[in-house]
Amino acid sequence: MTDSIPSFIPETRTGLDDRSRPVVAVAILYQTSSSTPNLPNQFLLQLRDDIPQISHPGRWALFGGHQEAGETPLETVQRELEEEISYSPPQFTYFGSYLTHSQVIRHVFSAPLLADPKELQLTEGQDLGLSTIEEVHQGQRFSARLGQSRSLAEPHRQILLDFFQRHQDEICSRGGPFTRETYSDSNGTGKNL
Repeated sequence: MTDSIPSFIPETRTGLDDRSRPVVAVAILYQTSSSTPNLPNQFLLQLRDDIPQISHPGRWALFGGHQEAGETPLETVQRELEEEISYSPPQFTYFGSYLTHSQVIRHVFSAPLLADPKELQLTEGQDLGLSTIEEVHQGQRFSARLGQSRSLAEPHRQILLDFFQRHQDEICSRGGPFTRETYSDSNGTGKNL
């Protein structure tokens, strides 16, 4: 089953508590550079297993998973990160919720990635790695473990693009050093969007 581009749904929209829809919680784990400390420019992604029965097999996606009975979305994302990479961020920020055309509700949280990705213990998926915003825009990322490029799962790609855009807009609205047309990549050089 392939999800198409998700629609952002405000927190107050009815239907978010509909128990008949599958509910997942995912984490945007990000890093910033010293030249752009307020603008996330790298995102930790998981290369999903090549199992046809799972969502987005063989594609790059955010870490997270299905909400279990009695869990809140925050408890879900905390549990999933601990299970998948043995990582517990010091705090989370609620980013928003998305409803895909396949009627999956995705609650999205963000947190800084304070650990070195090489030190994380991947227990689910084929690979993990930091993806640049350029790779997110392209919709592809190279897997060193597999020796090949794989595509990003479209709902997760769109969530990352929305997240980056929101941070960029906040910096611009505060009179920050960036315009909507440029951002600083991981090397601190300006790039056109």
